[in-house]
Amino acid sequence: MSADSNKLPVHELMSQAMKDVVDKSNELSPDAYVTDDGFEAMRAAYNLERRYWNEGGPTMRLTVDAAVTTPMGQVPVRFHIPWAQSPAPAIIYVHGGGFVLGNLDTHDRIMRTLAADTGATVIGVDYSLSPEAKFPVALYQCATVAHHLHDEGEKYGVDGTRLAFAGDSGGAMLSLATYLYLRDTGDASYIDALLLYYGLFGLRDSPSRRLFGGPWDGLTEADLDYYMSCYLERPEDARSPYVDCLSADLDGLPPCFVAAAELDPLRDDSEALATMLGKHGVAHQHIVYPGVLHGFLHNSRHLDTAVDALREGSAFFTDVINNLPLTTSPTHLLTIS
Repeated sequence: MSADSNKLPVHELMSQAMKDVVDKSNELSPDAYVTDDGFEAMRAAYNLERRYWNEGGPTMRLTVDAAVTTPMGQVPVRFHIPWAQSPAPAIIYVHGGGFVLGNLDTHDRIMRTLAADTGATVIGVDYSLSPEAKFPVALYQCATVAHHLHDEGEKYGVDGTRLAFAGDSGGAMLSLATYLYLRDTGDASYIDALLLYYGLFGLRDSPSRRLFGGPWDGLTEADLDYYMSCYLERPEDARSPYVDCLSADLDGLPPCFVAAAELDPLRDDSEALATMLGKHGVAHQHIVYPGVLHGFLHNSRHLDTAVDALREGSAFFTDVINNLPLTTSPTHLLTIS
């Protein structure tokens, strides 16, 4: 008997809208998550599949591509400015893709939607991918971009004292890790909030990893091992608090929006993080979105749950920025029986 025989019947548990998304993605590019093909082929397939999901969505008043000079080379960034407001609060968006996939184009609609829903300028960070760049290169690049926006945001129409990080999957981990690194090495007081969508935060095994993950989402145990082997320079780097964020000192974090997908092998990473945030008295909202897979945030073109997740993260950010009372009770938290 294989371990896969103990998995829950994920396809049966998916919402109909999520099933339709999976069918469409398979039609667009069936090899987008096949790690056996190597990272170059994966990137081509992933970029092709994401092109469809990024069509349409909110229109920005202005979109500007630029670059930030870091000690690890030039880092492309993209400013999405929804309307005239200067200086505006800003969200630094760190894209997902297992540290191996993704770019500013593959996550463009997500960024534009956050900008439209919040009124904030959203700045995407095109950090260097693995395996060409190993940990901690991407971490240092994201930290340098944040420093740059804090110090020189005014020239972009950004209020460098009102910044947040947001990210999905590996980008959620990098968002949290970058905040921790900034705090530990100097000052992160200008980071007001973290919006963390279905991140991997340090668990190596969990109920959700045992119950979920397969070819439908490209997150089998072997797939997860592949991404981490690409990202890490040395096996011992897995113990760094900027990789295993659940081992870090989480005291004093800014308010955190922690979103998870019900049928995601990484779901329990978010639950563990939310529990630890509660232990440390950190204001947070933990939501598990029902009937959806890891990566669902991309699918707002067809999936209302993605629209809800982006809108609720945006509302959380807006409340934080405007110093309004936070709603910490979850709206979609559930327990699978």
